[in-house]
Amino acid sequence: HRARAEADYRPSALLETLGGLLQNGLTLVAMLVVLARYGVWLPVALLASTLPALAVVLRYAARQYQFRMRATPVERRTWYYDWLLTAGEAAPEIRLFALGDYFKAAYLGLRKQVREERLELARGQGLAELASGAAALVVAASAFLWMIARTLRGSLSLGDLALFYQAFQQGLRLARTLLENVGQLYRNSLFLGTFFEFLELKPTVVSPAKPAAVPVRLSEGIRFTGVTFRYPDTRRVALRDFSLSIPAGRLIAIIGPNGAGKSTLVKLLCRFYDPEAGSITIDGVDLRRFSVEELRQRISVFFQQPVHYNTTVRENIALGNLASAPTDAAVEAAAKAAGADAFIRDLPEGYGNLLGHLFEKGTELSVGEWQRVALARSILRESPMILLDEPTSAMDPWAEADWLNRFHSFAQGRTTIIITHRFTTARLADQIHVMEQGQIVESGSHHELIGRGGHYAARWAAMNIV
Repeated sequence: HRARAEADYRPSALLETLGGLLQNGLTLVAMLVVLARYGVWLPVALLASTLPALAVVLRYAARQYQFRMRATPVERRTWYYDWLLTAGEAAPEIRLFALGDYFKAAYLGLRKQVREERLELARGQGLAELASGAAALVVAASAFLWMIARTLRGSLSLGDLALFYQAFQQGLRLARTLLENVGQLYRNSLFLGTFFEFLELKPTVVSPAKPAAVPVRLSEGIRFTGVTFRYPDTRRVALRDFSLSIPAGRLIAIIGPNGAGKSTLVKLLCRFYDPEAGSITIDGVDLRRFSVEELRQRISVFFQQPVHYNTTVRENIALGNLASAPTDAAVEAAAKAAGADAFIRDLPEGYGNLLGHLFEKGTELSVGEWQRVALARSILRESPMILLDEPTSAMDPWAEADWLNRFHSFAQGRTTIIITHRFTTARLADQIHVMEQGQIVESGSHHELIGRGGHYAARWAAMNIV
């Protein structure tokens, strides 16, 4: 948040401040030379009068930086409330549950908190600047009285006094400007440090120096062995000593309640994270021995919450495999496999129709239609491994049945994992694994699991499915 907010203007402000610092510094040196003619202590007094102000500038530049560091979480939350109150996605619930005043009050409360702390900082800085200004005034008054006394004694002419007055005043003005430059330089360098701190962040998931080749077609399959994993900055273990073997070329379903760890398997297979313990292998080779980029290129993924790209239908689907520069025929074939071709052709401009409501002439789709477009995007990448996380959750039963028939043909010969809550989807699989609390508790085909009378059979019976 800080890097994005500050990096836009801090570098240019830093350069401008350096230029002003150099220019004002040279002019101040010239004024000090003029003042030295009337007494060596005068330039020293002028510079000494700025020391309290310099201390104030540096101290409050640091305090402003510390304030921004503390205020960052609050600022981010105010941005979130701003989004809730203005974004179309949240509008229905905001209106239905009459949440506008609640979130508005929360927004104003946080803004008040930040404003009060900022005002307190400004008051302290103002008082400190007043005190430093008073000190500078005492030094300046002492210098003027001394020069007037010399003039009255006849040591200096009125012209010398006028020249001194102009030089001293100009020196004070330049010193104040120079202090402002120093403060801005210090403040900008502090905030710019945040940007460089961000750039220095190192990824925790990296490719090895000499990566192994990712199989174009799997011969053995995927294996989880003793995998333990928890998400960063959390204590809850998502998977504990988890083991699972997925034969090559088979279609398996993983079914279970929310929070069982099903979606975590997809993220680990894509190497968004590495496990704390255990290993994940493809054809006997640990994932960490593959190039991250090549591994992801060999996987087609449908995420539980796919992105709604506000581009044309064609581009929405083509984004799944830009590296291969997909043809229109390939895009349309992927749409047909996902069951999206029919409603796409009903759009005013077909595959050239802009989707979403962010731009003019865009068409908003239903949740199920967006889901099928995302499925087409995943299918376009003809990879040996297919990972689908709740692919039919937004489809009606008719669309689901149609898609399941299409997909079964498409997935032939590929290693496919479907994560689902729907038993109708799970029935399609060669083998079903029931997952609870980060562990596989049952495995088998649909008929085998029904015959065992375990977790799967109990849930099946509870749904009154014949």
